[in-house]
Amino acid sequence: MFIHLIVIGWLYVALMMAVAEATNTTGTVLGAIFTFLLYGLAPVALVVYLMGTPGRRRAIRQREEKAQEEARRAAHEAAAAAGTDSDLPDQRGETTADAVPPVRKEP
Repeated sequence: MFIHLIVIGWLYVALMMAVAEATNTTGTVLGAIFTFLLYGLAPVALVVYLMGTPGRRRAIRQREEKAQEEARRAAHEAAAAAGTDSDLPDQRGETTADAVPPVRKEP
């Protein structure tokens, strides 16, 4: 919310700089357009993009977690419907009975 005030203020100042450029006796409208683009829109767009990066990362992470949870739930439901145990490890924290022994070199 605070960033909105900064953006509005910055664009207002850049617009006033562009108006001053256009109305000056030695200024041009083309100069005013470039002033507004280079002093106003470009920096604001960069700052808004950089400030939005954490939010975009958070949204991507949440979508990935939701997709993983849905896939896990679908696999569990499919295994329950088939009447077989799923290949997912059980959630009780018990070790499996068929643990693979470590491989050692022959003496």
